[in-house]
Amino acid sequence: MKQRKNRLYPAVSEELAALMKSGWADTERHGLEPIPQAEHTAARRAALSARFPGERIVVPAGNLRTRANDTDYPFRAASEYVHLTGDQTQDAVLVFEPLAEGGHEATAYLLPRSDRDNGEFWLDGQGELWVGRRHSLTEAEQLLGVPCKDVRKLTDALRAATGPVRVVRGYDAGIEAALADKVTGERDTELTEFLSELRLVKDEFEITELEKACDSTARGFEDVVRVLDRAEATSERYIEGTFFLRARVEGNDVGYGSICAAGPHATTLHWVRNDGPVRSGELLLLDAGVETHELYTADVTRTLPINGTFSPLQRKIYDAVYEAQEAGIAAVKPGAAYRDFHDASQRVLAEKLVEWGLLDGPVERVLELALQRRWTLHGTGHMLGLDVHDCAHARTETYVDCTLEPGMVLTVEPGLYFQTDDLTVPAEYRGIGVRIEDDILVTEDGNRNLSAGLPREAGAVEAWMASLRA
Repeated sequence: MKQRKNRLYPAVSEELAALMKSGWADTERHGLEPIPQAEHTAARRAALSARFPGERIVVPAGNLRTRANDTDYPFRAASEYVHLTGDQTQDAVLVFEPLAEGGHEATAYLLPRSDRDNGEFWLDGQGELWVGRRHSLTEAEQLLGVPCKDVRKLTDALRAATGPVRVVRGYDAGIEAALADKVTGERDTELTEFLSELRLVKDEFEITELEKACDSTARGFEDVVRVLDRAEATSERYIEGTFFLRARVEGNDVGYGSICAAGPHATTLHWVRNDGPVRSGELLLLDAGVETHELYTADVTRTLPINGTFSPLQRKIYDAVYEAQEAGIAAVKPGAAYRDFHDASQRVLAEKLVEWGLLDGPVERVLELALQRRWTLHGTGHMLGLDVHDCAHARTETYVDCTLEPGMVLTVEPGLYFQTDDLTVPAEYRGIGVRIEDDILVTEDGNRNLSAGLPREAGAVEAWMASLRA
């Protein structure tokens, strides 16, 4: 049991120990229904089993991480583990034991309810009276649809295991240490790649979760527009806090650090300090997403005029990015190459940069040499799901070189960024950054914009802002 070093009570009397053991009602829960995604997680586990026959597979959820001294970061289970179980508890591990007749038996190793006999439930810093009730193993079996065992016995069992083993690395040092003489980097990489690729095409449950995430995110953006005057009186932190409130009320958290970039901060791609001023007449680039209770995240960006109206130059740059995004979205369809939407967006941006005299044409030369990247910088999108950059460990041939299929969800997010110290552009351009990002589902006949609840066209953005501030 982990207790604080400097405790007011250095010991527990026998009388207190006996008192704490007795007089508690039976709170075991019976007849629990499986979690909504249970049938989907079963199908995912079956696919993993078929991919690695005869091998033991170990997928940890991860452990608490120390923030400072004896305080921890809020726990967020590893996406690989969540995708296969639907469970989100710390220290958990999913183990696939190969069967002699073929296939695997999957078992979730979990922390059981904290022990009342030894006092863990009230003495340990992670005990039930300190951090809340855990499910019993029997309850977890009903919810998850897999056998559940005590994870505290797992490391000894793994040390004694024989035969080939694969483990998802980076989440549980204790599990990795127990398997150190049984695993190889090559085999573990293959496992991680497969689990990323297993998430490339979303099932019905996942699409519904992403729809929820986008809808909540739209409401979070509306919240921000309503309080821009208060942000002007304080800082970008007010915007960050406003969106975070929506994320916590309607979901689990934000899916990533919110980018609340006002004025020249919009030219920094991942501005998450969010400590700068918010000034009328400048633009706010807000890149934020709500993560649902089941850990699926939206990823949406809007660039908004803080005073509600674009200046002529701001609108010119915004319209160019909007046109590039329209071209990119139009290229998202089944049978298209993944790279098509990026190429379509980049072509429009290159054309605009040549038209404005910032690059010498022809456009084909600009694209061949990727000269537009000075002001566009990043790729035009990525897969989306349990992670904001989902499927990140998939092989290149199955991701950026793939053909789009129905059920894939990706972002389309072109941008133009003119740094404050960029002497190659007219002075009036400097400090302007614009990005527009939406979450696009590939459908049987094209695509569907999951974040279409937020306007994108410049005039519609201005009208929307005016209606919210009225």
